[in-house]
Amino acid sequence: MKKEDIHWDDWHRILIGSAPTSFLLEVLIRTVIMYLVLLVILRLMGKRMGGQLTIAELAVMVTLGAIICVPMQVPDKGIVQGIFVLLCAWAFQRGFTLLGIRSSKMENMIQGKEAVLLKDGVIEVKQLESSNISRQQLYGVLRSQNIFNLGAVERVYIEASGLFSVFRYDKPKPGLSIFPSRDGDILNGQEKPAETSYVCRMCGRTADNENERNGHCENCGCENWEEAIIC
Repeated sequence: MKKEDIHWDDWHRILIGSAPTSFLLEVLIRTVIMYLVLLVILRLMGKRMGGQLTIAELAVMVTLGAIICVPMQVPDKGIVQGIFVLLCAWAFQRGFTLLGIRSSKMENMIQGKEAVLLKDGVIEVKQLESSNISRQQLYGVLRSQNIFNLGAVERVYIEASGLFSVFRYDKPKPGLSIFPSRDGDILNGQEKPAETSYVCRMCGRTADNENERNGHCENCGCENWEEAIIC
């Protein structure tokens, strides 16, 4: 755009831009496509990308941030187009919310579902991988709640919002220690069960017998075992 084409009283260019009014239909189509693509990408990135927001809400936030850039920075694009797209994004979010309320299938498709990461003191390895959560991330969540042994945990869920829900046993059972290996003083002082048992270092599964302890874990295939602790 040339300098001589800029006029402070050119309200048609300021509000509508240099594109014809019919371009608003294309704006609507672009918004639909980019919103759906962004929603898919965020779902593929994993639930923790959402944090306390749902995936759909995060998609709307990012979309809104991208929308306002064009009318603010591109001279030949009008403000009205930006406002129109903002209203479209708001309408899409409201529409998806209503669809989720009326249909559980749509809700699961848009928002995602909760997943069990740990069950009866044993890590669900496949669920951990599909949720893009590392073992150290899981251990960090448990340590923040003063849990230092997988045997003390009955269930760990990752919710659709990306938050963790942890449920403990009333009485801790022997399980895998989740203290950092370099913290030797604490590791040596941890209480061990009266009857020595061994757990898989990868998932926390307790060995059923001596033969299993000398072989592969049936849950994850790991060959490394260590003594279980109680607390």
